[in-house]
Amino acid sequence: MSESGDGKNELPTNGKVAKATFAGGCFWCMEPAFDGLPGVLSMQVGYTGGQTRNPSYDQVCSGMTGHAEAIELTFDPAKISYRNLLDIFWHNIDPTVRDQQFCDEGTQYRTAIFFHGAEQEREARQSLVELEKTKPFKEPIVTEIVPAATFYPAENYHQQYCRTHKLAYGMYRISCGRDHRLRQLWGKAAGTHA
Repeated sequence: MSESGDGKNELPTNGKVAKATFAGGCFWCMEPAFDGLPGVLSMQVGYTGGQTRNPSYDQVCSGMTGHAEAIELTFDPAKISYRNLLDIFWHNIDPTVRDQQFCDEGTQYRTAIFFHGAEQEREARQSLVELEKTKPFKEPIVTEIVPAATFYPAENYHQQYCRTHKLAYGMYRISCGRDHRLRQLWGKAAGTHA
């Protein structure tokens, strides 16, 4: 499990932690959005929402396993709310396309909120309703809101890829057009905290 990176997020004294799972296309590009946030205790990238047990990256990339590339956060709800995490998620994806994010195509790159329990489902659906009323773009939102499924951590090579392979990651992110499209949609720099 990858640490959030700021060294300030200690386990809460009350022992209450929660999980949040989001699919936003390439999982490498979702880590910077949440990295170092106060209250985010750890994060890892992996695969969820499919049928194959313990899938490999190559299997998921084939589009045949049903999994989405995703990020799973462990967070302290006393320091950061699930609603805040949802806001960050929405503003770091293109919620207007199915089975694609930027240059990556296939069901493995779909956008989804995988909720853990009834309260997260309620908050996710409410955030969608509010976003539909306030969004700065015309297209409909097609991001799925579905129950959390088994999360399989990706291979170690993929964890914190944006840090361990800065040059390759930076080139990929630019060439894929992610930041350009996010600015078109949301009017702000991508990869930032909402």
